[in-house]
Amino acid sequence: MEKISISGGKPLFGKIRVSGSKNSSLPILSCSLLTDKKLTIKGVPKLTDTFFFLELLSSLGVNISNINKSLRSQKLILQAKNIVNNKAPYDLVKKMRASILVLGPLLARTGKAIVSLPGGCAIGTRPVDIHLKSLEKLGAVVSIEDGYIYASAPKGLRGNKIVFPKISVGATANTLMASVLAKGITEIVNPAKEPEIIDLGNCLKSMGAKIDGLGTNKIVIQGVSSLKESAYHVMYDRIETGTYALATAITGGEIELLGAKKEFLNSFLNVLESIGIKYFVTDKSIIFKRNSNILYPVEVTTEPYPGFPTDLQAQLMAVMSIANGVSLITENIFENRFMHVPELIRMGANIKLKGNLAIVEGVKKLKGAEVMATDLRASVSLILAGLAAEEETNIGRVYHIYRGYQNIVENLRQCGAMIKRIKI
Repeated sequence: MEKISISGGKPLFGKIRVSGSKNSSLPILSCSLLTDKKLTIKGVPKLTDTFFFLELLSSLGVNISNINKSLRSQKLILQAKNIVNNKAPYDLVKKMRASILVLGPLLARTGKAIVSLPGGCAIGTRPVDIHLKSLEKLGAVVSIEDGYIYASAPKGLRGNKIVFPKISVGATANTLMASVLAKGITEIVNPAKEPEIIDLGNCLKSMGAKIDGLGTNKIVIQGVSSLKESAYHVMYDRIETGTYALATAITGGEIELLGAKKEFLNSFLNVLESIGIKYFVTDKSIIFKRNSNILYPVEVTTEPYPGFPTDLQAQLMAVMSIANGVSLITENIFENRFMHVPELIRMGANIKLKGNLAIVEGVKKLKGAEVMATDLRASVSLILAGLAAEEETNIGRVYHIYRGYQNIVENLRQCGAMIKRIKI
């Protein structure tokens, strides 16, 4: 066990290399289940979620070779010559909700899958019904018994038209992976348009899948009989990029984020400009800079891409807690994603909740306190608050943060933050 201790009040100056996307890496790693050929994935971030997911894939029969043990990322070679196990057990799946992403590939490859209902951050119910109904549309027989999803398609999956009742990133990923080996044509109407879904689709296309319409209102997949060997590099992590940009906003200073791209960040960058942060795009990076002592309030609603991402809502709220005025932040994706609010209030923030609306009245200063992380994004919002607070902030239950941020303490320290890990 450990905690993170921060002595705030120092502006940040320096360079940070952005990691590969966690939210891209996990579904892309699942693609290894779809073929007996080698799949080489570059830029996989070193996170606890990544390690848990690789453990799950290994238990199913995926051979994993790590040929690059750098501190920043991993180059992995995965090969599932034979699926030795169709069951993803509770002991592994409970560690992370993304484990549901093995359901579609297992079913498509072997005609059978048994997957425990998933665990993960307690930020909402995130039901799997859209996943299951989509697989049923492809011809699978699906049931839930004793906490497990049982899916079978002994004669294989068949293409169909699938209309999502609402946008679901996970269900889009699962359906997309299942469809590439289905017989005939599959249409996914109202899919997620997230950049990570486009990244997944591009990886599948590099393996020989036939996919059109990524990033639009309809994805069309022409099923193929098998996939080929491929190598693919995951996209940059746009949420990590946004988090470090907001660290610059809350502390002042200037940070250059190497490997970050403006592509896929438009809604976030518009908000950043409105609160008073400048950014400069180069060929290899984005530079974020705060010149003024004033941060301006903002009205933001989280939405599916291309809207403002829910995964940056908690971090933005920490910044707005010291803005010059009242900000309104509406959370439309997850019903329990305000669990960081009581902890920010402990640090002196003035925040009132009305349902899914947070009314944030900026204060002049935050004060250090003993606080507790409740989920991945909440934990990093407390780090941001601690960077700007007077005196010392100690954050407990920080294991959440290592699920999604690689080397965050070291990255912030090299930019001048007084931050450290403490064993407890």
